[in-house]
Amino acid sequence: MNLLCLVLLSMLIIGSFAVVTKNPGVVNIGAVFTLRSINGRVAKIAMDAAVQDVNSDPTILRGRRLNLSVHDSNYSSFLSIIGTLRFMEIDTVAVIGPQSSVMAHILSHLANELHIPMLSFTALAPSLSPLQYPYFIQTAPSDLYLMTAIVDMVDYFGYKEVTAVYTDDDHSRSGVIKLGEKLAEKQGKISYKAAVLPEPLPTRKDIQTALLKVRSKESRVIVVHTYPRTGFTIFDVARELGMMTSGYVWIATTWLSSVLDSNPTLVNSSSVLGVLTFRPHTPHSTRKQAFESRWNKLTNASIGLNPYGLYAYDTVWIIANALQKFLDEGGKISFSNDSSLSAIEGHSLNLKALNIFDGGEKLLGNILHTNFTGLTGPVAFRSDDRSPKNPSYDIINLMVSGYKQIGYWSNHSGLSVVSPETLFTKPINVSRLNQRLKNVVWPGGTSHRPRGWVLPNSERPLKIGVPNRVSYKDIISKNDANASKIEGYSVDVFVAAIKLLPYPLPYEFILFGDDHHNPNYNNLVAQITSNVFDAVVGDIAIVTNRTKMVDFTQPYIESGLVVVVPARRLNSSAWAFFQPFNPSMWLVTAVFFVVVGAVIWILEHRTNDEFRGPPRKQLATILWFSFSTMFFSHRENTASTLGRIVLLTWFFVVFIITSSYTASLTSILTVQQLSTPITGIESLVLSNLLIGFQIGSFAENYLRDELNVPTSRLRQLGSPEEYADALERGIVAAVVDERPYIDLFLSSYCKFQIVGQEFTKSGWGFAFPRDSPLAVDMSTALLTLSENGKLQKIHDKWLKRKFCSLQNSEEDSDQLQLRSFWGLFLVCGVACLAALAIYLCLTVRSYKRFSRNSLESYNEDGDQPSSSIRATTTSERIKRFLSFADEKADISRNKLKRKQMESGLSSSQRMDFTRRYYGSKRIQAATLSSVRDF
Repeated sequence: MNLLCLVLLSMLIIGSFAVVTKNPGVVNIGAVFTLRSINGRVAKIAMDAAVQDVNSDPTILRGRRLNLSVHDSNYSSFLSIIGTLRFMEIDTVAVIGPQSSVMAHILSHLANELHIPMLSFTALAPSLSPLQYPYFIQTAPSDLYLMTAIVDMVDYFGYKEVTAVYTDDDHSRSGVIKLGEKLAEKQGKISYKAAVLPEPLPTRKDIQTALLKVRSKESRVIVVHTYPRTGFTIFDVARELGMMTSGYVWIATTWLSSVLDSNPTLVNSSSVLGVLTFRPHTPHSTRKQAFESRWNKLTNASIGLNPYGLYAYDTVWIIANALQKFLDEGGKISFSNDSSLSAIEGHSLNLKALNIFDGGEKLLGNILHTNFTGLTGPVAFRSDDRSPKNPSYDIINLMVSGYKQIGYWSNHSGLSVVSPETLFTKPINVSRLNQRLKNVVWPGGTSHRPRGWVLPNSERPLKIGVPNRVSYKDIISKNDANASKIEGYSVDVFVAAIKLLPYPLPYEFILFGDDHHNPNYNNLVAQITSNVFDAVVGDIAIVTNRTKMVDFTQPYIESGLVVVVPARRLNSSAWAFFQPFNPSMWLVTAVFFVVVGAVIWILEHRTNDEFRGPPRKQLATILWFSFSTMFFSHRENTASTLGRIVLLTWFFVVFIITSSYTASLTSILTVQQLSTPITGIESLVLSNLLIGFQIGSFAENYLRDELNVPTSRLRQLGSPEEYADALERGIVAAVVDERPYIDLFLSSYCKFQIVGQEFTKSGWGFAFPRDSPLAVDMSTALLTLSENGKLQKIHDKWLKRKFCSLQNSEEDSDQLQLRSFWGLFLVCGVACLAALAIYLCLTVRSYKRFSRNSLESYNEDGDQPSSSIRATTTSERIKRFLSFADEKADISRNKLKRKQMESGLSSSQRMDFTRRYYGSKRIQAATLSSVRDF
C-alpha cells in the first residue's frame, strides 16, 4: 500500500496547486465525497448545516470561523487523491472522508505522514485498523458490528450457512471476511462467495453469471454487501432468475436502508420484497426531530435524511469541539515542512507545499476523548479499538407497501424488540434466550420461515445408503417378502424424523452389502465422501475415524462396547452354611455359649429356683439356657443384677454374630460365581484368551488400535448363533460387541452374561456429508422424537428384550436353591429321626411294662382279662399300642394303679372305691381349671 501511495504521489503531485492565502481567523477542514451519490449529497448538506451552526456560535473556536472545502471525487480514486493532496497543501487541520474504504486505505498514509486527522462515517471497513492508521477515525459503527448483527440474526433464524454476494474491492471484501469469522464463532460458515466487479457499474451479464452460480448452491441465505447501484442491479437480475421467490432469504447491508430513507423512489418493491436490511440506529430526541424539520427546508424535499446525514453533522461538531479544546489549552494552528519531502530534489514536483500539522497529534487526542450528545445520540469513542460506543442497528423488513421495523441489534443486548437506549440502562444480556424479533415477511410474500437451503440437485431424491445386514435384522434389513422394502428399528427412526422436518424431503434407500455377510461400516460411511450416497442410515456408531469423513446427527440410541462370557455357575457346597465362620470362630463361639451359661448359673444359683435342683437338671439348664440365647428363646428368668448385666452384654455379642453370619451366608449363596476368570475388559486384555467380535463392527479397530490386542487373538463372528457356538465350544473366551446387539443376543441365549462395565461411550447416528444442513435439521427432529416419547415407542417395538425361554430354569435363577441347604436339612432331619427313635423305644418299653402289670393284676383278682388284653393277633396288638400311645402318660399309670388297688376289695368296696377315686379326680380337674382361668 505504501508503494502504491508513492507511485500515485509521483504521478499526481504537480506544481500548479493554487496557493490559498493563510487567514489566521479561519480554520480549514476538508471533505472528500462523491456528490452524485446519495450519501455524498446527504453528507454535504448536513456538513454545511453543521459548519453554519458552529460559525453562528461565537463561544466556539474563540472567534475563529470554520471553513469547509468539499471535493467531489466523482466515483474516481484518482480525483479522491488529488482532492486530499489539495487539502494537505492549504494547511487543513482535518479531513472528513473519504467516502470509500478503498481510498481510506491509501489516503490514511498521507494523514499519518502529515499528522492530519481523517474522520469518516462511510468508510467503515473492519480492516482499517487504528494500529496501522492512527490518524484515521471511523465516526460511525464499523462494519465489524454490522457483520456481527447479521450473524446474530442468521443464528436467530437457525441458519448455519450463507452465501455472500459482494463487490470485489477492499471495502466489501474485508466485510465478508469478518462475516465468515463471526459465523465461525456460531458454528456457521460462508458456503460460497460470489464476487462481482467493482464500480464503475458491472454489467448485468456479469451479475447474472455470478447469480447463476449462487442458484446452483445449497445455501439459500444470501448476504449482499455492495454499493447501491450494484445492489439494485443484483436484485433485479435475481428477480428475473426466479431467486426472489419463497425459499430464499436475502439480507442487504446498510446500503439499502440509506437509499430507502433518502430516495425511496429508486426502490423497486417487486425486486426487494421480503429483503432484510440494517440501518444505523439513532435514538429519537428533540434535537434530532428539530433537525429533521429543518432538513426539508435545507433540501426543498429533494432528498430524504438518512442516518449518515446525522453522522456527517456530528462529525463536524466532533472536529469543532476538539479544536475548541485545543485552542483553550493554548494550542496554536501551525504547520511545518516535512524534511523527508524537502530532501527530494532533481524534479519539478512541488512537495514543499505539503506541510505537517504541528498540533495534529494533540488534536487527534482531543477527538478521541470527545464526549457530547449529538443528533446520533451520545458521541464518544471506545478506548480499545477507537470505535463509537454502543453501536446499534435497526432491522428492517421490506414489504410491498414500504417497510416495517422488526427489531434492533446492539452489542449490549443482541437482538431485541426494545430500543437499545432503553436496554443500555440494564445489565448486559446477550443470551440466546433473550433474543427477540417481530414476524418477518419473506421473499414471495410468505410468513413461513424458509428452510434456507436446498439439495444441489433438488429434482432427484436423496440417495440413502443402508447396510444389508444378515444378522440382527430387527435393527435394519430388507423385507423377506418384499426385497425392495427396507425395515427395522433404524429405518423407523429415520422415517419418523423425516416427517418432522418443516419441508418435504424425497429419498430412496439403497442397500450396501453382498447379502452374505454384514458390510464393513467404515466402507459404507466412506461412500458419502465418494458421492455415491447422500446419506447413510442404520446402526452407524459415531466414532472418531468416521467423524473425520462425515457429519453425524444427534445419537438416537446410546451404545457402548461390553464383554460377554459364558455364565456357568459353580455348584454351591451342601455345607455352605459353615463357610461364614472358620473353625476357630465356630469353636470360640461354642465355648463362649457354655461359659456364659455357666456364669449365669453361678450368679443365679443361690437366689433363683429355676437354676436349682439335682445336678443332672442343673447341667441341662446351663446348656439349654446358654444355647437358647442364640435365638433369644430362653425360658429362665434372671433375678440378680449382675446376671442381667452379663446377659445384656451377651445379647449384644449374639446379635452381632448372628447378623454377620446372616450377611456372610447371603453373600455366599447369592453372589454369582462364574467359571471364567474374566471379570471385565481389563482382565480380558491382560489374558491371552481369544476374543470374538462382529464382522463390520468398529470393535475390531478399537481392540486392535486402542487396546493393543494382537490381531492373532481376534476372531470374526457373523451372527448370534456363531456367538453362542463359539462361546460354548470354547473357540473364544469372550465376545466384545455393542450393547444393543448384546441385549438382543442375551434375550435368546440365557447361558451367557455381561461382565464388567461398558468401556466406551458412543451412540448410533445418521451420517451426512460434511457441513450438510440436513444433519442439523435431523438432529432437531431426533430430539423432538425423544421428547415426545415416540423414539422410546419405536425402541420398544423392535428392541425390547423378550423373556428368555430358560429364564425361569433352576440353573439360571438367582433364587436360593435347595442344593445349597440340604446338608443343613440333613442335620436337622437326623436330629429329628434320632429323637423319634428314642421316643419310640421309650414308649414301647412303657407299653410292655403297662401290659405286663395289667395281666398280673387281673390274674391276682381272678377276673378274666378283656378281649383287648387277650388279643394275640398283630393288628389287635397294633391297635392296643396306638391306643396306649394316644393316652396321656399319667392316665395309663393311674389305670394300672387303680386296677392293682381294686384287686384286694370286695364288690361293694370296689364300687365305693371307684366312686371316691373318680370323684376326687373330678374335683382336682375342676380346681386346676379354676386356677388356669384365674
